[in-house]
This record gives sequence, structure tokens and C-alpha cells, in this order.
Amino acid sequence: MSRQYERLEKCYEYYKSVTDFVPRVGLILGSGLGGYAKNMKVECEIPYGDIPGFPVSTVQGHDGRFLLGYIGDTPAVVMKGRVHYYEGYSMEEVVLPVRLMKKMGIGTLFLTNASGGINREFQVGDFMMITDQISSFAPSPLIGENVSELGERFPDMTSIYDPELRSLIRDTADKENIPIREGIYLQTTGPNFESPAEVRMYGLLGADAVGMSTACEAIAARHAKVRVCGISCISNLASGISKEELSHLDVQAVADRRSEEFERLVTRIIERM
Repeated sequence: MSRQYERLEKCYEYYKSVTDFVPRVGLILGSGLGGYAKNMKVECEIPYGDIPGFPVSTVQGHDGRFLLGYIGDTPAVVMKGRVHYYEGYSMEEVVLPVRLMKKMGIGTLFLTNASGGINREFQVGDFMMITDQISSFAPSPLIGENVSELGERFPDMTSIYDPELRSLIRDTADKENIPIREGIYLQTTGPNFESPAEVRMYGLLGADAVGMSTACEAIAARHAKVRVCGISCISNLASGISKEELSHLDVQAVADRRSEEFERLVTRIIERM
């Protein structure tokens, strides 16, 4: 057994010692969705710090615990706070939560985040359904020895974001009368915001929004044959598009302002999964 898989197994053994709950959907909460628990019937909470060898969130606004319970009638596990590569964790550690949720039983992963808008048609506060991604500016979580128990060596990434789930998101947003954009998400390592020249380059590559998470998690999920969907909250306009200096506090403020509608949209989508 590889060191990587042994670590995952120890995390899963602890999980099974706490609860026998089997989730069907995993949800990773980005900035602005920290209060999501009120939208679900919580059966069990597991702080990340209680799980042996599990990475712990260090970023303001990321609480750091699993919530297990029901969103509508859908059994779900919710990550209240994620870990990031820029916190000093290895990429293997960053995607460990995704792999643990797969072991718990999920078949679908719903990713959310706060991101910077590159597409000049976007406005602060918009929601963007992720249709594809660019992950070339951050290390792949699959570098190193392939663990066959997790997935194949060269997984296909033709449709990272599941077409059926994207149709479900469109239909739900329409039913809820919540406008939603669509676009390509690009992940950088962070923690610094991007320079105006970098933002211009990302736009030329086809990116509509940029952030410091999500793409690596999507790759790890697809490696494990988990279906993926995602929505970004455009919490600021990227450097050079916005003439103002960027601040994480401002990002949080916008995400918090849109949180109620964001929570409603996410909840209705999962209820229909």
C-alpha cells in the first residue's frame, strides 16, 4: 500500500469510527457560504483537526469541518472550508478531502468559490457556472506515483464539468429566477492576486474568471470517476480590469452579500440531484 493511500485509509477509518452516514453528494463551500449549515439537516459534524493526518484550513472565512446530513432528501457531506495550495500544503494534501469524500460514498462533487472576473461583461456579484477550466498554472494533483485504487494513470478530462449537471444548474437557476453566467475558470497558486499583465494573458487563453482553488479538486474527483459541477461567485474584477487595489476583505464582503441567493441556488440544485 502506498504512503498516500495509507494516509487516506487512516482518515477513512476515523470517519467510520465516528459515523456510518453515507453521503451521495459532496459540496465544498467557498467564501461567503460559511453559514450554509442552516440549509441542511445536520446529522454529524467532524472538525478537520480531529481526523488523523488531515489538513486544517488556516484562511479567514474557512471554518474547517465536515457537515454530514440531508439537503432536502439528498444525503450530503459539506466541506465548511477548504484547504489551499498556498497555505503550504502539498497538492496531495489539498485534494485529500475530495478523495476522502469519495471513500465516504459520494458520486457527485459540487464545487463553489469566490473568484475574480476576467470577462469584461461580468459584474461584481455575478454567479458563473463553470463549463471548463485551465489548471496549467498550478501543479497537477496527480503528479507522482499513481494509486490505482483512486483512479487510472492517465484520466480523460474531456468533460470535467458534467454536461447533465450543467443542464440541471441552468434549469434550476431559471426556475429560481437567479441570473447565471457561464464560463471557464482558471486556477493560480496564490496567495497573491494576479498582476494586470497576467490577467490579460489569462483572458487571451480563454479564461472568464480566476481563483486559487477548485481546478485541482475537480481533477482529483474526475480521476476517481466522480461527477463534477461548479459555480463561482464573481467577488471582484481582476487586476487591470478593476482600477482599485484588491483585498481579501472586499472579496469576503461581496461573497457575504450574495450568500443568501447563492445558498438558495446551491440548495435547490442539490435537492434535484
